[in-house]
Amino acid sequence: MAWTKTKACTLAVALMLATAALMAACSISYTFTGTNINYDIIKSIQLDKIANRAPYGWAPMEAIMNNKLQDKYANSTRLKIVKRNGDLQLSGEITAYDQFNKAVSADGYSSQVQLKLTVNIRYKNTKMNQQWEKQFSATTQYDARQSLAAVQEDLVTEMINDITDQIFNATVADW
Repeated sequence: MAWTKTKACTLAVALMLATAALMAACSISYTFTGTNINYDIIKSIQLDKIANRAPYGWAPMEAIMNNKLQDKYANSTRLKIVKRNGDLQLSGEITAYDQFNKAVSADGYSSQVQLKLTVNIRYKNTKMNQQWEKQFSATTQYDARQSLAAVQEDLVTEMINDITDQIFNATVADW
């Protein structure tokens, strides 16, 4: 009986070691950036400065937009960001930054204000001979009892994050 227990224990230990070795050797790694880029062909991206051409605007918008775009492509792709002659080329401008009364309270005053940010983007894929020009927009709202100055940075950052995702999806994500 003792010999059977020893043989069973040895077999169980051997099986566990074999399973552990198999699991270590067969690891699967998933990463999801959502890109659809052939890195054998497309190696670089040129991100020209997105200028603020909106008639009404907030000065830091331009810098936030440019930084978010660079961060998005740097963190979500293996593309090298270059100053000129990129395989992919992005340029454009902020064309509108507007606020509208969205809702009116019973006393006749605005209760909700909507902000809208619009960016015009020109895209060129020099390797695939593709190009387009599109407008991307995002909206958000805030309580009219708050001043725009108090909420502007958070709201503009939120809209720019949304627009950056839209641009990224339109250019390299195939969504």
